[in-house]
Amino acid sequence: MQPRNMSMSGVVDLAAVKAANEAKAKAEQARAEAARHGGVGAVAPSSLVIDVDEAGFERDVLQRSTEVPVVIDFWAEWCEPCKQLSPVLERLAREYNGRFVLAKIDVDANQMLMQQFGIQGIPAVFAVVAGQALPLFQGAAPEAQIRGTLDQLIQVGEERFGLTGIAVDPGADGEAPAETVVPAGPDDALLEAAVQALDANDFAGAAQAYRNVLSDDPGNTEAKLGLAQAELLGRVRDMDQAAVRKDAAERPEDVRAQLDAADLDLVGGHVEDAFGRLVETVRRTFGDDRETARVRLLHLFEVIGGDDPRVTAARSALARVLF
Repeated sequence: MQPRNMSMSGVVDLAAVKAANEAKAKAEQARAEAARHGGVGAVAPSSLVIDVDEAGFERDVLQRSTEVPVVIDFWAEWCEPCKQLSPVLERLAREYNGRFVLAKIDVDANQMLMQQFGIQGIPAVFAVVAGQALPLFQGAAPEAQIRGTLDQLIQVGEERFGLTGIAVDPGADGEAPAETVVPAGPDDALLEAAVQALDANDFAGAAQAYRNVLSDDPGNTEAKLGLAQAELLGRVRDMDQAAVRKDAAERPEDVRAQLDAADLDLVGGHVEDAFGRLVETVRRTFGDDRETARVRLLHLFEVIGGDDPRVTAARSALARVLF
């Protein structure tokens, strides 16, 4: 159950759903078996968000994924971005009303699961659909982007595996159902416009939309992360990867060549290589070149997230070469 590399844009890669026909058959068989034993029945709203450990993973995630997509939130108590992302995922799990189940896994207490999924930084979000693991996104993604990812995940579950969700009994938790209306914030429209621009590969448009949000709300975490991603994707979009790699290898003193290669490293999932390349560039340069490399490295930190251990290590390395 080794997942593929994460997509930084948070879009579900349909090609990652391997052995779809076999998985669908297993899912249908599991549902038929459940039906012979009286069916699953409606669940309480509180059952849409569950804490999962290694002992219960088979039952709570793999078996449950034959009935409904299971989204996994890998988190830790010390992770600040996790504290921003987890409440959003929990709220959306209840809002989607049985279209998916959210499984929360504390990585400090479940190191084996963290290793099995190849996770190097948190928060990290995966899904399991009919026993198949799919990477969704890493970091505190904007809510509009998360919704788009969940919509695609649900579509995959329905079209590929026949998963239509589970029934929810609003009164099963002992409370009368209440309609919750979450007012739209002033930045929601701009954030949604940015996500739509990203989906259309309009990275310049997405970056501008995020800047518009930040002009009114400089501390908006979603916009900061989105802007860093949009700018990175815009820079690498038209690169000749072979030429960039060749230039970087042949001209280690060329700051621009190293910046371009670091961008490609990061987009390709080679985070430590990207950081190490730019730390080394800072070490060997002076003046404006050094500042250019330092600023680019800080921008790449924003793409990954400040609490990621790889960022922490690179910050320490940067401090050593600067001071």
